[in-house]
Amino acid sequence: MTWSEATQSLTWALNRIGDEPYTLGLFDTAGQEDYDRLRPLSYPQTDVFLVCFSVTSPASFENVREKWFPEVHHHCPGVPCLIVGTQVDLRDDPSVREKLAKQKMSPVRKEDGERMAKDLGAVKYVECSALTQFKLKDVFDEAIVAALEPPAPKKKSHKCLVL
Repeated sequence: MTWSEATQSLTWALNRIGDEPYTLGLFDTAGQEDYDRLRPLSYPQTDVFLVCFSVTSPASFENVREKWFPEVHHHCPGVPCLIVGTQVDLRDDPSVREKLAKQKMSPVRKEDGERMAKDLGAVKYVECSALTQFKLKDVFDEAIVAALEPPAPKKKSHKCLVL
């Protein structure tokens, strides 16, 4: 998968789950504020969202809660979302930890990602490293499963409230 400064880039990937092949069209959209009005134009017909952040950037982690998850759910309610912690190969890197410690911060823990996913109603929290390929295939396998088996709609309560 490649990253681009462009508004969006498209990459095709072939994944197999068991013997079944699945072709994924991946759109990497620009996060800059300049594209806030343009970016949602790429959202329709999306089967699953991968909302990513770097585990070495607590600010990007908070942006999942404050910006990305609300934006996705505003434009595509009901579409499954996975939260993906990236760059896990750097979580225990001494220079990364030192740099964050100088700002009184630390890398995002897996437990924090799992808690946020639960709090926001994400399908799942997964982590990976594109550099080392650690669990990278798992991210796409989970995305395929989420797209094929979207969460069941919440049952409406049949209660009547009279004021």
